[in-house]
Amino acid sequence: MERTRVSPRRLLLPVALVVALLAGGTWLLLRDESAAGGPVAPSPAGRPAPALAGRTLDGGSLDLADLRGSVVVVSVWAAWCAPCREELPALVAARRAHAGLRLVGIDTRDGERQARELLAQVGGDPGSSVVDPDGTLATAWEVAGVPETFVVDGAGTVRARHLGPMPADWLEDAVAPLLPAG
Repeated sequence: MERTRVSPRRLLLPVALVVALLAGGTWLLLRDESAAGGPVAPSPAGRPAPALAGRTLDGGSLDLADLRGSVVVVSVWAAWCAPCREELPALVAARRAHAGLRLVGIDTRDGERQARELLAQVGGDPGSSVVDPDGTLATAWEVAGVPETFVVDGAGTVRARHLGPMPADWLEDAVAPLLPAG
């Protein structure tokens, strides 16, 4: 019996198609369109916020549980992440614009010096970002990538989640309904 030999070039297109379909299917399973129009990972909305406590970039400590009663935006970021660098000024501005809003960062898999320098550039508070050198905190929050943003209400419940660079209006739409009128 004679075997027919298949050229590796002829296999390239079918293999590439299978890989593309698998990647696209995985992306579609993880993707969800939020009401604000941005991609988000499967939402933990309505669930209690995971624990978040640790040493901050200024050497102090922070525990999310101590912020009960306040609306908190939790931003998972790193100084090496270009989209994180772009959205940090918007997060700092939102914090300043809303008296009842708290901003907490999870600085994940990052160099502390670089993170402090970036916060100094954008007017951020190193005392509000917890150091997460090995990604343990990000894993507890089921973070899919950086940047990723969560909104936690005063009762400690996650109300919104956004994966990736955050559109300017998303944060306002997610936060404003949770803040006291006035």
